[in-house]
Formats: sequence, C-alpha cells, structure tokens
Amino acid sequence: MSNYSEPISDSGAQALVRDRRRPREIFDIVMTGISGACIGLTLIPLFAVLIYVLIKGISRFNLALFTQLPPSLAQETGGIASAILGTIMVVAIATLIAVPFGVLAAIFLSEFSGGKVAQTLGFITNVLSGVPSIIAGVFAYSLIVLSTGQFSVVAGAIALSVLMLPTIVRTTTESLQIIPQDIRAASVGIGASNYQTVLQIVLPAAIPAILTGVTLAVARAAGETAPLLFTVVYSNSWPRGPFAPTLPSLAYLVYEFARGFSKTLQEFAWAGSLVLVLLVLATNILARWVTRKSDF
Repeated sequence: MSNYSEPISDSGAQALVRDRRRPREIFDIVMTGISGACIGLTLIPLFAVLIYVLIKGISRFNLALFTQLPPSLAQETGGIASAILGTIMVVAIATLIAVPFGVLAAIFLSEFSGGKVAQTLGFITNVLSGVPSIIAGVFAYSLIVLSTGQFSVVAGAIALSVLMLPTIVRTTTESLQIIPQDIRAASVGIGASNYQTVLQIVLPAAIPAILTGVTLAVARAAGETAPLLFTVVYSNSWPRGPFAPTLPSLAYLVYEFARGFSKTLQEFAWAGSLVLVLLVLATNILARWVTRKSDF
C-alpha cells in the first residue's frame, strides 16, 4: 500500500480555507447584526424623548420666550428669559466652585499619590458619583440654609458643585494620565521640579480633555432640580444676585409649571424642557468638539 497522496491544487487549498473561515464569517455577521440592533434599540428612547419634547414645546418657541418673564395663572403670554438667566447664574457659580477643587484633587491623585491612598480616594470619588442628587440638596440645606437661616442661590450652587465634582475629578485624572511619561522625564531632566512639570507642561497639554469633563459636568448640573428644591425658592422675577433667596431656573420652572392644571403653564413647561434639552445637547456637542481638538 502506497503512502503517496496526491498534492492539493491551489484552487482546492483556497476552497478548503474558505470552508474553514465560513462559520467564523457567519458568526461575525450575526454578532455584528445583533450589536447594530442593540444600538438601534438604545437610540430609540433618546430620539423618542427629543421628538416628543420638540412637538410639545415648539408651539411656544418665539422671540417672547427668550425676552419676557414667565406668565402667571391669569396670563396667556410670557417667556422664560429669567429662568434661562437664573440657570446660567447658578451653574456658573457651581462651576467656579467645583472646577478648582476637582482639578486640584485630580492632580494630586494622578501626580503626587499612589498605592492605597490613590485607590481609596478613587473609590470615594466613584461612590460620590453615585450619590442621588437629592442627597446633595439635603447636604446643602443642612450646611448652608439651616446655618444661615435663609435660602440662597449660593446654597443651590454648592449642591450642584457636589454633583459636578466626581465627573471633573475622574475626567481630569484620566486626562493627566494619558500624557506620555517621556514628557515628564524630559522636563525633569532639564532641571524642572515636579510641580513645575505638572503646572507648566502636563496640565496645559491636558486642558482640552479637562474642558470636556467640565462641559459634561455643566450639562448634568443644568438639568438638576432636586438640589434646588431644598436650597432656593422659585420666583417669576429676574435673578437678584448670588445671595438672594429666590432663583428662577429652567429645571425648577418645568417642575412648577408641569404639576399645575393650567394648559398655558404646561405649554411653557414643555417649552422650558425643550430649551433645557437644547442647552444640554449643545454642551455635549461642545464637549465632543473639544475632545477632537486634543493632541493626545
């Protein structure tokens, strides 16, 4: 009996390879289809919310909406200009509070700590990111409102800053860590100290990514209502200052107007919801644009 076997031709070898790859290709196609379907299902709620808010809120979208004060029960016309200004004011104050503390904490975690200290602080940051927003409102109420004896815009800003801190700390820490170590070594090699390296080399290089985290934190703070329920009193007047007890804000306006039975106020609540969604969408688009400008 001969052990000689006829050699396989090139066309036969290619057919054999295709036969072996075919189950894997089918599996890849099936899993790609399942992944695409899951993405589609995930996007359905997003677009459903956007379209529904657009349909309900577009009826009041005019110039008066951005120039006039919110209406009362007896009025049929008005706007949400004061609420927009109030939202910008309280979020701006919260950003001024959260950004310095968040960036400095991230610098310490990324550049000057290690081992169990960094793990412990990272764990605390993750826990803080999962704290419900209403808890931040209760914290600011106990710390500021009860001690001062009155509601204030600053108390609301402090509550929002607590919610912004975890996002800023985590994104800034990751932004600093992606800067190549060779840059740090080169800076130290020419005589710069660790603090000079961080402040003059590493931090400026990470600014685009840091701005992304700040923008995302601002987007979250702009849509929060629960912390403001404990720290400020809603009013239809123009914002009076950072220490005033009253504050017109978009999230608070939507809450106040949507729970009533007036059709006019409900229409303004939907219009405020649409403006708030557009503001959050704009901040997220800005965050993506800043990310693309990053060099690392």
